[in-house]
Amino acid sequence: MTIRRETIVYDGPDGPFEGVAAYDDEWARQRPGVMIVPNVLGQKEADNEKAEALAALGYVGFACDTYGRGRRTTRESPDPAVYMNELNADRPLLRDRLHASLAAMRALPQVDPERCAAIGFCFGGKSVLDLARSGGDVLGVVSFHGIFDPPPYAATAPIRAKLLICHGWDDPLAPPESVVALAAELTAAEADWQLDAYGHAGHSFTDSSARGERPGFAYDEHADRRSWQAMQDFLQELFV
Repeated sequence: MTIRRETIVYDGPDGPFEGVAAYDDEWARQRPGVMIVPNVLGQKEADNEKAEALAALGYVGFACDTYGRGRRTTRESPDPAVYMNELNADRPLLRDRLHASLAAMRALPQVDPERCAAIGFCFGGKSVLDLARSGGDVLGVVSFHGIFDPPPYAATAPIRAKLLICHGWDDPLAPPESVVALAAELTAAEADWQLDAYGHAGHSFTDSSARGERPGFAYDEHADRRSWQAMQDFLQELFV
């Protein structure tokens, strides 16, 4: 197995955008594509490593860009959430950038365009829910410690993509009432959905750099491992 990374520059609303694809260079035929939507900080090395981990599972991983080329923040930035806030205030723009990113992944020669999925973390978890709500051409999505508030536009009904929501039960950004509201929303939209909730886990439970500086925001080894395994089982069911 030889995992190769490739930088992909692609167009979209207010673009250009820059993502990273990872795939096994020794595999000749097309394989399923899994798009990774980053957290609040935007596209970064941690997302590229997720793409490589997906490539090791036999997929093409594509760490996409929803902020725009060169628009990134770090935890030390004066306002780490500046680009996320722009898209939270314009959910139709977020939707359109997600669809443009998905189109870029589906166009990769290594990807089977009929077998695609998306996963997302934090703001990315919210984003992949919006991708499913808006009829994105994916078989399924996985939200890791996402935010659940619905967008201001009407969702596609029925929602065709299957959904796996991996949720830390003590997440202060997604309290129990928001989980119940999401369940009601997805049920009304006739979606095939499932929820894995992890006790004593909060927001950022997959982020090994989150050390609990803020209450409710910390890495959780058990939830991280269990949610990644749940994702693997979910993808295998989608694609196999």
